[in-house]
Amino acid sequence: MRTLIENAQIYNEGLSFQGSLLIDGSRIFRIIKKSTPSYTQELESLRRGSTVIDATGLLLLPGIIDDQVHFRTPGATHKGDIASESAAAALGGVTSFMDMPNNNPPATTLTALEGKYTLAATASSANYSFYLGATNGNIGEILNCDPSQICGVKVFMGSSTGNMLVDSPEALKDIFSRSPLPVATHCEDEAIINENLSLAQYRFPAGIPYSYHPQIRSREACIASTSKAIALAAQYGTRLHVLHVSTAEEIAMLSEAKRLHPGITFEICAHYLWFCDEDYAKYGTLIKCNPAIKSRIDMIALRNAVKEGLPSAIATDHAPHLLSEKQAPYLQAPSGLPSVGHSLRMMLQLSKEGVFTKEEVVKVLCHAPAECFRIQRRGYIREGYYADLVIVNPDAPKEKTTISKDNLHYKCGWSP
Repeated sequence: MRTLIENAQIYNEGLSFQGSLLIDGSRIFRIIKKSTPSYTQELESLRRGSTVIDATGLLLLPGIIDDQVHFRTPGATHKGDIASESAAAALGGVTSFMDMPNNNPPATTLTALEGKYTLAATASSANYSFYLGATNGNIGEILNCDPSQICGVKVFMGSSTGNMLVDSPEALKDIFSRSPLPVATHCEDEAIINENLSLAQYRFPAGIPYSYHPQIRSREACIASTSKAIALAAQYGTRLHVLHVSTAEEIAMLSEAKRLHPGITFEICAHYLWFCDEDYAKYGTLIKCNPAIKSRIDMIALRNAVKEGLPSAIATDHAPHLLSEKQAPYLQAPSGLPSVGHSLRMMLQLSKEGVFTKEEVVKVLCHAPAECFRIQRRGYIREGYYADLVIVNPDAPKEKTTISKDNLHYKCGWSP
């Protein structure tokens, strides 16, 4: 089957140009720039035997690669599952995702991980990979991993949803020194968080306000844990990927670490570029996530990091919960927000507002994660690569672009 996408505005590898693209089967077969002298004649030839999509006035981008999602399979499929959330991802332009292991039961064995792969083979609407979860005692499972099949080992250096905290110094040493997989870390210091929480409970006996979340899951907790992860990676030469960086200080530390140790990379989530602590007054626990959304100064620092090309991914950390659960008091409301179908829209809106260029958006959503995880033949618009592509209408009418319950495709039915 051949598909011809005609006269699109193509964004790829720092360039923007008008052109057409022929897909043959699952691969990109031919890319022609409109500036090519023989463009019209070649287009006529390619039309023969092809399904034609007229993309005049539309943008053609590589498919988004989201390196951190929680699709809730197994154990919490009433909130979301691989089928529902991968479909929502694809509808939002995410053509590849990497799913986290803090399920019920957690994916901390190769047998559990194989079950997720088997299910995704028939349920997923997008390309997929799954992280193996680390524990204080499963180094044997980690050592038996095939790096060509598994995207990474997830290490919770601070507890979050699922309580998979790895706090044994010996376990951390084993993981950082011996893992054949990239080590992807959730960096928050547990002792600092617990102390902050105790103080908050004393200060607010009637109930902790939602806006206090960044004081409990504090910047100091993030900085201390990220510093520890960097030190371990530097000591053992670990391929380290720090997830959901949320503070200006971490950006500074990781920028220097990347310069000294090229095997250290990091990710920023789209919601840290979109929200700041001023938004808790409006959204409350709907934007409660771990690590916490922090100050406007942090948001600006993270945006500047994107403009400098520093992060190796912009992810969503898509974490669906029922709206009724999120509307509970602070201590009972779970952390996480659903957004896998909205990262591209969010980034393009920020581009429209002058925060990023479209070329910068494509780099961090598509190219950088493909390079970071060494994904073969995806993340770029190149001949011979898989046709993981997104067509965007930049001038769609308001009724098509306004987010509402009528056009949300997450099983949980809401998004901030």
